[in-house]
Amino acid sequence: MITSKRILALILAGGKGNRLFPLTAERSKPAVPFGGRYRIVDFVLSNMINSQIFSIYLLVQYKSQSLIEHVRKNWELSSVVPDHFITVVPPQMRRGSDWFQGTADAVSQNLNLVQTHRPDLVVIFGADHIYRMDLRQMIDFHISKNAHITVAARPVPIDEGKSFGIISTEPDGQIKEFLEKPDTPPPMPSDPTRTYASMGNYIFNADILIKALADAQSKHQHDFGSYVLPSLVSSKKLYAYDFSRNKIPGLRPTEEMDYWRDVGTIKAYWQAHKDMLGAHPVLDLDNQHWPIRPSRHNRPAAKILGGRITNSTIAEGSVIHPNTIVTNSTIRRGVIIEEGATVEDSVIMDYVVIRKGAKLRRTIIDRNNIVSEGLQIGQGVQTKESWEACYDPSGIAILPKRAWRKP
Repeated sequence: MITSKRILALILAGGKGNRLFPLTAERSKPAVPFGGRYRIVDFVLSNMINSQIFSIYLLVQYKSQSLIEHVRKNWELSSVVPDHFITVVPPQMRRGSDWFQGTADAVSQNLNLVQTHRPDLVVIFGADHIYRMDLRQMIDFHISKNAHITVAARPVPIDEGKSFGIISTEPDGQIKEFLEKPDTPPPMPSDPTRTYASMGNYIFNADILIKALADAQSKHQHDFGSYVLPSLVSSKKLYAYDFSRNKIPGLRPTEEMDYWRDVGTIKAYWQAHKDMLGAHPVLDLDNQHWPIRPSRHNRPAAKILGGRITNSTIAEGSVIHPNTIVTNSTIRRGVIIEEGATVEDSVIMDYVVIRKGAKLRRTIIDRNNIVSEGLQIGQGVQTKESWEACYDPSGIAILPKRAWRKP
């Protein structure tokens, strides 16, 4: 079905990511590094390309330079085919001097892109989450239901529903109501123990989208979730697509089949890294059938000179010296861990140097830092000299980008 439709993707990548501070002090949330070789935005872009959606606009806003440079260096599609592109679109201020006021306003301010391409369907997805999804299956569902709008929905335990935007549906998936963090979430028709949480990912028939945004603009409404979608329930055919039914090829039996994480807090971001470790990770990115495309690089292979490394990933260009201990950690590219240093339950970003005898536990070290010799940071090991580290309420320590430059 998908080949018979012209599809344009608009990816909303302008999030501030306030709850991820200080990792977002100099970059937007989609640009935050993730895993050994990725940034958060790579997941939605990989999902698009793997799903054969090649016309993609990335709408950016806050602190976007890092994200723009990342896309320029790593996501250039062939210029031979005109409809194959990933183009970054900063705010154009076409309707005044305002920045994007919400999700619907971001699309509304760039409606000229839709009108220029004249697609049949517009796919509107966020860039803030870690997940894998075959959009072809959601699009086929949309077409089979003759829907005007389809909303990706993830089943969650009903007692957790009060933390999400919730969707109430008929047995066939047609949406009856949107509820924002209800005290009593409605159960799924097929499972009374779970409820549908909106994932903030949508498919619109292009003509419906254009009319809906014109209405929202006339009423000074700026969001899909709080106004646009609820306002259309009674007059249009809106359906919920059950994300748990999405099948990705190559997944291993031990993985979480419908893995989806909002890594919008330090604790969630740290935990998602833990999800990729172990002999049987719940998120295994070693999948040739559904690759998440990493950053390009020209670093040599990692060099392990000695030490004890357990249940950890070590990216290219890193050097691990003798008598070190690295446990349950993610080490990104170009990291140097000197003799006698200890890294436990931590995420170490690119080009960090950890000097001799330093100890890190439950710590996130942002890029381009030098951790001084003998310094101790993190849960149960911090010293009075580690005052430049921030501490999340969960107890995780974070050393901001370029915070430490001691020899």
